[in-house]
Amino acid sequence: MSAGLPLEPSEVELRRLFDDVVRRVVAHVGTLSDQPADGSAGAAALARALIEREAPEEGSPSGPLLDLLFEKAIPASFNNAGPGFLAYIPGGGQPYAAVADLISAAVNRYVGVFAPAPALVQLETNVVRWFARAVGYPESAGGFLTSGGSLANFSAVVAARHEKLSEDFLRGTLYVSDQGHHCIRKAAHLAGFPAANVRKIPSDGAFRVRLDALAVRVAEDRAAGFTPFLVVASAGTTNTGAVDDLDALADFAGREDLWLHTDAAYGGFFALTARGRAAMGGLARADSIVLDPHKGLFMPYGTGSLLVKDPAALRRSHSVSAHYMPGMQDDPDSVDFCEISPELSRNFRGLEVWFAVELCGLAAFRKALDEKLDLAREAVDAVRAIPDMTIVAEPQLSLFAFRLAPPGASAEDANRLNRELMARVNARQRVLLTGTVLGDVFALRMCILNFRTHADRVHMAIEDLRAAAREVGGNNPGLERIS
Repeated sequence: MSAGLPLEPSEVELRRLFDDVVRRVVAHVGTLSDQPADGSAGAAALARALIEREAPEEGSPSGPLLDLLFEKAIPASFNNAGPGFLAYIPGGGQPYAAVADLISAAVNRYVGVFAPAPALVQLETNVVRWFARAVGYPESAGGFLTSGGSLANFSAVVAARHEKLSEDFLRGTLYVSDQGHHCIRKAAHLAGFPAANVRKIPSDGAFRVRLDALAVRVAEDRAAGFTPFLVVASAGTTNTGAVDDLDALADFAGREDLWLHTDAAYGGFFALTARGRAAMGGLARADSIVLDPHKGLFMPYGTGSLLVKDPAALRRSHSVSAHYMPGMQDDPDSVDFCEISPELSRNFRGLEVWFAVELCGLAAFRKALDEKLDLAREAVDAVRAIPDMTIVAEPQLSLFAFRLAPPGASAEDANRLNRELMARVNARQRVLLTGTVLGDVFALRMCILNFRTHADRVHMAIEDLRAAAREVGGNNPGLERIS
C-alpha cells in the first residue's frame, strides 16, 4: 500500500502537511541572515545524485521529502533572499507574497479571461494601474503581469512591430545600447527578426547609449532601404545600473517616428521615490515600459510586467479569437488578459503584489527603496576610500561597479587581481559579489536592492573588501602593496 498522501487529502491531513511546511518555511526565513551567501559548493554533485530515471509508482511520506528540500536542495544554492546577496539584481521574496501564492494555488481560479473570475481579474488590473501611476502614465494606460522581464520585452517588441511595420517586416531594424539586456536580442529573434537587424549602439563613459551614434545609424539604415521602427532605452542596466537619457531618446523617437520602449526592469520602481523620478526623467514618455516587481518591489521570482501607453496596441498585436472562447470584454475596465498578452493559461500572479501592497502600503516599499539608494551611496564612498580602488561606474540608482587598479599593473594582471579579490570576498560567505567585463576591464559589481539588506550588511561587505584587498596586494609582490 502506498505511503503517500491521497489526491484528495482530508482536512486533518492537509492541515498537518501545511503546519509542517509553514514551520519549516518560517524557520528558513528566520535564519536567512545567518545562512551563507553562497551555498552552491557541491551542489552539482547533489544534483547528479538526485537524477531520477522514472517517476515513482508509489508515493512517499511528506517528512523525508521536506527534509530533502529544506536540509539539502534549498541550502545548496545562492542565498539570493538573504541580506548579503549583492551579486546581481535579486528577487528578494517578500513573505506576504508567498502567502498570496499559497492562496492562489490552493483556490486555483482562472484569471486569463475576465468572465470566470471578474473580481480576481479586477484585483490584478488594479495592480497594473498602480504600476502605471508609479511611472507617470495616464489613467488610460494598461498592460499585464508576466513571468519576468524577458517575456515582457518580447511582447513590447511584438507590439512595436505590429504598430510600426507591415506584415512584410524583415527590413525592420531595432536599436539597443551595447549595455542593454540580452533578452532584447532574444525577443527580436523570437519576434521573427534576423539577428543582424538588432543594431547595437555604443555607450558613453557613463555607460548610457550615445544619441549621436544612434542618429547616425538610423540615418544610415534609412538610406540603405531598411525601416527603423524601435529604439530600446534602459532605466538601470544590468552591468552598471546606467540610466539612458530618456527625455532625449523620447525627442529623437518622436522626430524619427520610432516606437520608444524602456526596459526599466531593474530601475523602474525607483520612480516611487523622488530621487528615482529625477534619475529617470522622461520615463513616462515611452510608448511601453517593462517593470519587474520581483526586483524593485521585492516579489518572488516570476513576477514581471509590461505597461503600454496605448493598451489597444497590445490587443491589436496579441488578440486571436476561437469559437470555444467566451465573449471578450469591450469595457476597458474589464480586461481579458489573454487578449493583450501571449498567455491563455496563466497563474493568478497579481495576487502576490496586491496582497503585499495592501498589507504594507506603498509607503513601506518607497521607504525601502530610498534606503537602498542611501546604502549605495554610502557603499560607493567607502569602496572609493580603499587604497588603489577605482569606481568604474558610479551608482545612478543602487548598483555600481568598481575594481582595484594598482599603479603599474598591466591590464591582464589587474583583471586577474580583481577576479582573485572577488573570490576572496565571496569565500568569507557574508556577502556575494559578481563581476562583469566592461570593454577589456573586469570589474566587480555591488547591487543593493534586497529589502533585507541594511547598513550592517553593507558594512560587512566593506570590511571584507578591505581585508581581501590587503590580502591580494600582499600576495602579488610584483604589484604595489595595498595597505
